Amino acid sequence: MRPLRYSINVTLDGCCDHRAMVADEDLHRHAVENLVQADALLFGRVTYEMMEAAWRAPTGAAPTGAAPIGARPDWMEPFARTIDAAKKYVVSSTLDRVDWNAELVRGDLGKAVQQLKREPGKGLFVGGVKLPLALAELGLIDEYEFVVQPRLAGHGPTLFAGLSRHVDLRLVSRLEFGSGAVAMRYEPKS
Repeated sequence: MRPLRYSINVTLDGCCDHRAMVADEDLHRHAVENLVQADALLFGRVTYEMMEAAWRAPTGAAPTGAAPIGARPDWMEPFARTIDAAKKYVVSSTLDRVDWNAELVRGDLGKAVQQLKREPGKGLFVGGVKLPLALAELGLIDEYEFVVQPRLAGHGPTLFAGLSRHVDLRLVSRLEFGSGAVAMRYEPKS
């Protein structure tokens, strides 16, 4: 069974708004390392649309998926190419169709994700805020990674708001970055 891994950036005061984060080369490299450990990405509609707008290669672009020169730093290109090429599953009851190497996931979320986990492969990677909350409620996340940014945002949204029960985790690894960010990986306690 392939594992479902969740990773998100969060500030010291718990904000997970992507606009409050500091992007740097080390964190993008780490994100690429996470993505290549997965056979597919699992997104909700909001995260899918946000990621597509930011990272989809322009129509008619070279196969590398590179953005027009000057659009973003060169060190972002490995992430851009990796996410652009990745297989994606989109959980949505409001979208009629998706593309960008994506398939819609409809119906019972728990059954659909369990079926995806049963398929052979390295793993699945989930991002976002609302979908991971639902997946945590169902006990389907096998690994959590919180990349804690050395910043106080002073606003939300926050992670797992409304979670109906505690999810106890055990630390399995920790990685410090030059920026002061710390990636902490956890697995649910049995």
